[in-house]
Amino acid sequence: MANYPEFQVAPMREELVQAGFSQLMSPGEVDRALARPGTTLLVVNSVCGCAAAGARPGVIQALRAKGLRFDHLVTVFAGMETEATQQARQYFEGAAPSSPQVAIFRDGRLVHLMGRTAFLERTPDAIAEELAAAVQAIGLSA
Repeated sequence: MANYPEFQVAPMREELVQAGFSQLMSPGEVDRALARPGTTLLVVNSVCGCAAAGARPGVIQALRAKGLRFDHLVTVFAGMETEATQQARQYFEGAAPSSPQVAIFRDGRLVHLMGRTAFLERTPDAIAEELAAAVQAIGLSA
């Protein structure tokens, strides 16, 4: 069940879709997406201010300005597709749920997770730098 009217979240969805992300709307879609080989960047999108001010712009900047490349870009929307979001968080290896969240998977295995505190009061530049550093630290090519 959705917590927000679709017309309110549509621009927030579109921001990631325009950047190349596919929306995962059901638990089955989440499972299929995270089982694919290669690298996957998963964004738990949100209506909160830190998603709007930092997470979405920071992730997009990391992809565009920092040249980060992933085989798959996917997103779930907290507060909208509740079951899909809950399923995605099952892959976060016991981390507390937060919104937003950004996870990197390699061959279906979680290799990096950024929670809400990584986005609070941080600029998109700082978030893009942190994501780029994480990609380098885990040995993914930019």
